[in-house]
Amino acid sequence: MGKTLWAIADDLRGAMNADDFRDYMLSFLFLRYLSDNYETAAKKELGRDYPVPQAGDWRAPLAIWYEQNVDDIEDFEKQMRLKVHYVIEPQHLWSSVAEMARTHHDDLLDTLWKGFKYIEEKSFESTFQGLFSEINLHSEKLGKKPADRNAKLCTIIQKIAEGIAKFSTDTDILGDAYEYLIGEFAAGSGKKAGEFYTPQQISSILSRIVTLDSQEPKTGLKPKLNSVYDFACGSGSLLLNVRKQLGAHGIGKIYGQEKNITTYNLARMNMLLHGVKDTEFEIHHGDSLLNDWDILNEMNPAKKLQFDAVVANPPFSYRWEPNEALGEDFRFKNYGLAPKSAADFAFLLHGFHFLSDSGVMAIILPHGVLFRGGAEERIRTKLLKDGHIDTVIGLPANLFFSTGIPVCILVLKRCKKPDDVLFINASGPENFEKGKRQNRLLPGHIDKIVDTYQFRKEEARYARRVGMEEIRQNDFNLNISRYVSTAVAEKKIDLADTQQQLVDIELEIAQTKARHNEFLKELGLPVLP
Repeated sequence: MGKTLWAIADDLRGAMNADDFRDYMLSFLFLRYLSDNYETAAKKELGRDYPVPQAGDWRAPLAIWYEQNVDDIEDFEKQMRLKVHYVIEPQHLWSSVAEMARTHHDDLLDTLWKGFKYIEEKSFESTFQGLFSEINLHSEKLGKKPADRNAKLCTIIQKIAEGIAKFSTDTDILGDAYEYLIGEFAAGSGKKAGEFYTPQQISSILSRIVTLDSQEPKTGLKPKLNSVYDFACGSGSLLLNVRKQLGAHGIGKIYGQEKNITTYNLARMNMLLHGVKDTEFEIHHGDSLLNDWDILNEMNPAKKLQFDAVVANPPFSYRWEPNEALGEDFRFKNYGLAPKSAADFAFLLHGFHFLSDSGVMAIILPHGVLFRGGAEERIRTKLLKDGHIDTVIGLPANLFFSTGIPVCILVLKRCKKPDDVLFINASGPENFEKGKRQNRLLPGHIDKIVDTYQFRKEEARYARRVGMEEIRQNDFNLNISRYVSTAVAEKKIDLADTQQQLVDIELEIAQTKARHNEFLKELGLPVLP
């Protein structure tokens, strides 16, 4: 399904750039999901009263029911809010919009605009204000005049409706198609894409690690996580991957934070598209470094939010402006402020502050955090001395859309048993598949990383448990190749053995030449000197 939709997107976007078209495409897919889910529940709720349209009547069955049962609409909608947590009016359903597109109705643009507004403000218990704020239905990119824009939207919606009509409305299929499209748009828009998308292969490693028991990973998955948090959640794919590991009911509540408004909207849609109810997640639009989310600023220790799992792929070496007040901030006070040139440790300390005692944090960072000096060295040293850094995983270069640099995953815990740090060096050529533009981790490569972490295995040129004394001797430098080198040792040459081989070869040459000269003599030919 994802591939079908991507082909449609490629075909339709024309002169529009991928980022702009993405917002339309994904919003229509979202509307289709909400509508199908709602109509299925309405059919179940109304039973035999659910209308079957006459031949030639293209209206949505709910539109017919609304017309015939005006006095019952309020009770029906109340019931639907209990069942599916939201309401969509018949004229705003995907089937109604798709029919308007099929007949090239002049009011399509206006109906769509009103429908999006209704979903933002009235559909759900919690308002999704600004959910479609990035979709400009009045943009000149769709056409110079309103009539042209209306016509272009009719074409786009008709094609999408035809393309996905044959696919199941199953949440997983639609959700996966949505994820696939986000990935393709990310690949298509290159560098900027890293801001909102963590490739699934890396996302899988993080989510599989944080869902294992924190004290005894070898015992397997935790039965449930009360809460999971991603403070730079992008489109939400990393959070959804954690949920996927534990099943639909494996997480009490999902928390995410995202600074970019477009991506923040994508994340909210992505949650709903994957069947996460609006009461099961909270995504905040704001800046994690400034900690502007009220629920995370609770000073009463008894009410402080703590998460069983923290995952993140923050922007690498982000430049920021720390001030004196931030130096006193409860997140940084005990460790110090990350330098202006790289907020990597500021992000890490933000997430770590909200990690519960039995929680696990997995964060993707550039390699510089492992060895850079100054303020970063001080933060790294204290984290190590306090026994919070559990595992360092080095990944191959060129795995991301946004950067070709190799990155690492740091696994942190508040309370960890082993008095050592596990180093996994998965950057060797045998640990990934080389691609033209992008390198890939195959399922076997991912399994090996997770398995090594889970059972704390050691393997030459791949993984090693390093005691704190050795790390102290290295001045708390965590550069992976210091502890696990992927270089293949050159074969040792035994000189005495090599000498004997040469002597034997010389002897064989002399014997062969003597025999050859015998033959030459018999034939009356000159012998070899």
